[in-house]
Amino acid sequence: MPNSPFLRAFIAAALAPLALAACSERKPPLPVTEEAKPFQSLNARLTGAAPPAADGVTGARIERARSEPQNWLTYYGAYDGQRYSALDQINTGNVATLKPAWVFQYGHIGLIPAPATYSFEATPIVVDGVMYVSGSDGYVWAIDAVTGQPHWEYHHALPFDIPLCCGNVNRGVAVAEGKVLFVTANAHLIALDAKTGAVVWDRVFADTRAGESATLAPLVIKDKVLVGSSGAEYGVRGHIDAFEIATGKPLWRFYPVPKPGEPGSESWGNADAWQRGGGTAWITGSYDPELNLTYWGTGNPSPDFDGEVRPGDNLYTSSVVALDPDTGQMRWHYQLTPHDVWDFDGVNENILIDQDGRRLLAHFDKNGYLFVLDRTNGQLVHATPFANADWGEIDRNTGRVTVRKVPTPEGEFICPGPAGAKEWPHAAYSQQTGLLYTPTVELCATFRRFRTEFKESLPYWGGEAKVDPKTRLGHLKAIDPTTGRQVWAFRSEHPVLGSTLATAGGLVFTGLATGEVVALDARSGQPLWQFQTGSGIHGSPMTYSVGGKQYVAVPSGWGGWIEGYAPELYGAQRGSALFVFALP
Repeated sequence: MPNSPFLRAFIAAALAPLALAACSERKPPLPVTEEAKPFQSLNARLTGAAPPAADGVTGARIERARSEPQNWLTYYGAYDGQRYSALDQINTGNVATLKPAWVFQYGHIGLIPAPATYSFEATPIVVDGVMYVSGSDGYVWAIDAVTGQPHWEYHHALPFDIPLCCGNVNRGVAVAEGKVLFVTANAHLIALDAKTGAVVWDRVFADTRAGESATLAPLVIKDKVLVGSSGAEYGVRGHIDAFEIATGKPLWRFYPVPKPGEPGSESWGNADAWQRGGGTAWITGSYDPELNLTYWGTGNPSPDFDGEVRPGDNLYTSSVVALDPDTGQMRWHYQLTPHDVWDFDGVNENILIDQDGRRLLAHFDKNGYLFVLDRTNGQLVHATPFANADWGEIDRNTGRVTVRKVPTPEGEFICPGPAGAKEWPHAAYSQQTGLLYTPTVELCATFRRFRTEFKESLPYWGGEAKVDPKTRLGHLKAIDPTTGRQVWAFRSEHPVLGSTLATAGGLVFTGLATGEVVALDARSGQPLWQFQTGSGIHGSPMTYSVGGKQYVAVPSGWGGWIEGYAPELYGAQRGSALFVFALP
C-alpha cells in the first residue's frame, strides 16, 4: 500500500509538526520585515546631518543670487530664469579635459506609481558646499557637493493609484529659512529641516482624487513659497498657490481659468466648461523684484483636443500671466495660443532680459514661436517661429493668430506634435553673448478629435495625437532675442530634451536623448566635449563651485512621457544618476 492516499495523508500529518519545528529553528533574522523601520535607517552611508548652509538663505538673499555665482540658490540659478552662470574656470580652452568628479545613483525599492515613466528631471540646488536635490517617487537628498557623500535622505510614500498623465517625476526643490521645500506627486507641499531631513510641516494643496498632481520646483519669493498644480489632462481647474515658509499657512490662490462673472469668463462659451478648464501651472515661474511681478506660464485648456465643448479663446490658459506675489492678483496676461486644441500649453519658462533700456521677457512656446514681451505690461515686441509649425501663423508684430490646421475626426497631420516644438526642458540666456539657447523637438503627429465624456479622475483628452517617429529630429539653437534670428544650430538625430546651461566660460551645456552630455562653444555651436551617461537626459544641468573649484552637475535618467516626444527611444536604457564633472 505504498501509494495509498490514506497512508500518504497519515505520513504527512505525522511529519508536519516536525517540519514546522525545523522551520522555526532555522528562521533567519529579518529586521526589515519584523518591525517597521525607515528604509534609510539601513543605509550606513547616510551621515544623518548636513551643515547648516540653508539657515542663511532668505528671499532677500535669493534676490542677490547673481552676487554669489559659486552657489545655485534657486531653480533657474536666479530669479530671472536665465540659467546663466558667471563661473568661467571651465571654459572653451579646457572643457575637453572635463572628467567625472563623482556620481550619485538611486534606484526604486518595491512598487511605485507609473513604473514605466519615472524620470530624473530635477535641477540641484547648491548652497555653500551642500547640494539639495529631488528624485522621482518622492525622494529628496542632501549631499556633500564635493564628494557626493549623502548627508540624509527623505522619502514621501506615494499611493499607487495617483492619476499621472506624463510621468512619475519631480523637477526640484527650493531652499529657504533652513528648510528644503518640495512638492510630491500626490500634491503635498512639504518643508524639511535642511540639516536633518525631518518634516517641519506638510500641506496638501491639490486633490488627487480629482486628477490633480504636482511636479514642479517651488519658487521662494520674500517670506512665501509659490507652487502650481498639474493634471489638465484630467479636466481639473489649475491653480497657483502661495504659502508662508515659516508655517505652511495658505496665503492666496490664483485660478488661471475664471469662473462666471470674473474677467475673462466670457471666453468660455460653455457655461460649465470652466469647472474642468485645465490651465495648470506645472513649470516654475520667474520673478522681477524691482517690478514685484512673478511670471508664470499656464497649461492647455481641457479637454486637450476637442475645442467644440469650450468655444472661445479660453482665457487664461496657454498664456503668460504676471502676478503680484503679495496678493496673487493678475496684473497682465498674454495668451500665446488662443483656443488651444493642440495641447501646446504655455507653461515653458519665462526668461527676463534687459535690452536697450527695455525690460523684456522671452518665452519659447510649445507652439513653435519665440515670444518677446515687454514684461512691465505684457505688450508684444515680436513673435518669431523657431521650429516647424504648420498648425498656424502668428503675425510677428501684432501677435494675430491665423489657424491653418486643427484636429479632425478623420485625423490631421500637424507640426509640431503634442510635445510641442520645445517640450518643458529649459532654454538659457548668456549675458556674455546676448543669445538665447533652446532645445527643440522637430516632431509631427496625426491629431484626431472625438468626444470624451468627463468623469472625475479619468483622462479627459477629447481626442488623441499619434506621433510620427519618421519626422523625428532635434536641435540646440542659438537665437538673437532682438530679432528672433537663428545664429547657429547643433543637430541631433533625436529630439533634444535636456535643458541648457550657459556659462561665462563661453560654453553651453545640454543633454541628449541618447545619454550624452555635450558642451558647445556658445558663439559658434562647435561641439567641444561630450560624455556618455548611459541613459537619456531629460533634466537640467547646473554649475557651482566649492573652494575655488568649478563643477557641472547633470541628472541622467530617461523616462516620462516618452511616447509623446521620442517614441523611437521608449525601450532605451533607463536610469537615475547625477553625474558631476570637474577639471582634473
